[in-house]
Amino acid sequence: MSKKLISIVIPFYNEEWNIIPLFKEVKESLKQDFKDFDYEIICINDGSDDKTWEEIKECKKMDKNVKWINLRRNYGQSIAMDAWFKACNWDYVFTLDGDGQNNPKDFKKLYNKLKEENLDLVAGWRKKRKDPLWMLVITKSARFLRWLLIKDGVKDSWCTLRIYKKEVVKNLELWWEMHRFIIAMSKINGFKIWETKVDHRARTIWTSKYNWKKSFKWLIDLIYIWFIRKYQWRPLHLFGFIGLLNLFIWFWMIADAIYKKLFLNIDISNNGFFIMWIFLFQIWIMLFIFGIVIDLLIRINNNTNKKERYLIKEEI
Repeated sequence: MSKKLISIVIPFYNEEWNIIPLFKEVKESLKQDFKDFDYEIICINDGSDDKTWEEIKECKKMDKNVKWINLRRNYGQSIAMDAWFKACNWDYVFTLDGDGQNNPKDFKKLYNKLKEENLDLVAGWRKKRKDPLWMLVITKSARFLRWLLIKDGVKDSWCTLRIYKKEVVKNLELWWEMHRFIIAMSKINGFKIWETKVDHRARTIWTSKYNWKKSFKWLIDLIYIWFIRKYQWRPLHLFGFIGLLNLFIWFWMIADAIYKKLFLNIDISNNGFFIMWIFLFQIWIMLFIFGIVIDLLIRINNNTNKKERYLIKEEI
């Protein structure tokens, strides 16, 4: 009977002091809980400007099953994760952050849940987070907006500690800040998802790279995911609806102007809605055309090859 195969993927960006301690923890977890598994550990250097790459090379000396990918510059976590997933070819994929806040001992808990419930993805839920107050406030606000717009069904969509079946990661296309919506995109793709409580540790070295600017990017991406979730294949339904609503308002303004002209003897040129007639009619036409164009672009995009969004400097 062949062994089961698992991939452990970890992104690093300026984490030189965390790499070796985290690597040893991962190794210990595999030794205790996954003795009957073959494994690979994929370390991604996301364009660090410290000694991260040298430390990753040291991990390779400690374990022959380590694979390294060195990106030419800092592309961000989503692009780094896309590079991970394209490098994974084994049955199950574990992911965790390279900052040491995720606990590798939770791998077994995630794997057991996946197998017991016959799931495709199990995400970690950091119920007792060890983060600053401002970050907790942002997290709770984000949870409410996710529930309102995309209903991804989880409490913690930003936790990187997860286990995926191979087919889940092979059907993901990540760019810029979209890694925070992996669960939502996986649900759109029809995969079975659950989350379970995991340990979360305070960062002991350096500070978090998350800042308030990323919250605005996240909000824009949230609206995009909402659009994809509801109108991925027929954007004309959205723009057509807005256009028709605009057209009804246009008809109401015409009726109002005609009424005032016939019964109140108010000239159209003195009616404030006169300019709005022309404007709204043009907007109605533009929205329909816009929806049709996007619809056609989606069809063209689905039938063309995509160029890679990142460059790999070195890969072993």
